[in-house]
Amino acid sequence: MATLQQIAFHAGCSLATVSRVLNGEGPVSDEMVRRVRRAAAELGYRPTAATGRTAGRSQPVVGVLVPSVTNPVFAASLGGIQHRMQAANHGVLIAQSNYDPALEARAVRSLLEQRPTGLILTLCDARTSEALSAALPPTVLLNNRPVARFAAAVTVDNHRAGYELTRHILAHGHQRIVVVTGHFHSSDRARLRYDGYTAAMQEAGVQPIEAIEIPFVDGYENLDLCAVVAHHQPTAIIASNDLLALGVIAALRRQGLSVPDDVSVAGFDGIALGRLMSPTLTTISMPDGDMGLAAAALLLDMAENASGCRHLTLESRLYPGGTVRRLG
Repeated sequence: MATLQQIAFHAGCSLATVSRVLNGEGPVSDEMVRRVRRAAAELGYRPTAATGRTAGRSQPVVGVLVPSVTNPVFAASLGGIQHRMQAANHGVLIAQSNYDPALEARAVRSLLEQRPTGLILTLCDARTSEALSAALPPTVLLNNRPVARFAAAVTVDNHRAGYELTRHILAHGHQRIVVVTGHFHSSDRARLRYDGYTAAMQEAGVQPIEAIEIPFVDGYENLDLCAVVAHHQPTAIIASNDLLALGVIAALRRQGLSVPDDVSVAGFDGIALGRLMSPTLTTISMPDGDMGLAAAALLLDMAENASGCRHLTLESRLYPGGTVRRLG
């Protein structure tokens, strides 16, 4: 078994630096973190003595941060992560941010108290990563594009998804298309989907409409679109996710409007509930379970084999459904 002194010699640093990296405590540069972890992997080092809150724990764990554990999208990703980690004899610790950027750093700190092997993070905005602790174990972003600090990420192309869905609706003769979305500061995914909508509208020579932003966490069942419908008179509404699309459909029906006869509706994610309704929901289906599997496999490769950071982009798919009708 390799010692900390051997790791320090192999990495060309002090014993204190090795201790800070392996314990996830104290200021250490990203380059030094990579060097120490690569040295530990090459020497076959495995921690043996558990301390503090980890004492007596029978297996290593990874920490996972998601915006919401009740959203089917993140539940599917968590299922994929747990499946891969169980095969590697790792436990999974879960924290949620409730789509609140201010809560993310606190949630990550709570995960770090359990000394995880690594972290899988879905952040409201990956740019907020600079507010997190300086000393983090190997970390993979899930659903966020890579940034300078976190180059390892598993994503879909949300900009392209927004572009393709809007092109589909435009091809059905719609031009008055409104986007109803969760707050952009709570989800860079929603912002990218709206940017894709804007690109498709401009390409078609149609003026984009400013997004209608609402909270992600609650209010879908009581959504009121009376003012939006009266002002914009949309023939189609794009929701930034499928759960919100269901809330949009319910709000339109409360106004006495039919979907898709009066207003067409589409969403993103491809959750099972959308396929069970009638007519089925038009959506962009995301490979959420596969993304969780990929993020877990990437994290294990980084933590156990000191592999380099990679950005994996999985494919989304348009599901036409029946909630978008052809005009004229």
